[in-house]
Amino acid sequence: MSQHFDYDLPRVAAFMRQYLPGLRLAEGMVAIGLVRRARLVAGVLYEGLNRHNVWIHVAAEPGARWLTRDYLRACFAYPFKVCGVERVSAHVDSSNVASRRFCAHLGFVPEARLSAAAHDGSDVILYVMWRADCRFLET
Repeated sequence: MSQHFDYDLPRVAAFMRQYLPGLRLAEGMVAIGLVRRARLVAGVLYEGLNRHNVWIHVAAEPGARWLTRDYLRACFAYPFKVCGVERVSAHVDSSNVASRRFCAHLGFVPEARLSAAAHDGSDVILYVMWRADCRFLET
């Protein structure tokens, strides 16, 4: 199957907005999109990079079977190997059960809860993946 990565921030962000309608571009954002059969099927955006942490946003076309080891390696190599951070953080509305399961499947762990902070009035759960716990890094 022909696939490659797309690093064009506006294009990847436009794709991701279909699934994350409130997504806004921020200065310094970086994108890694997955292109299969000449179309984007998944995207990851990074923002708020500092020496210790970066925030991650993920969106994918339902049913696209995009979660490949190569893509996961690229998506975690960027923050941990290229940027050198120790942690990757994500925020998920507690009402979004599928995203919570996805975070847990990748190895993210809940770190904090913001009561009634989501757009729908539910809580926001902050997740973290530590470099030492990331199973997608090649040694």
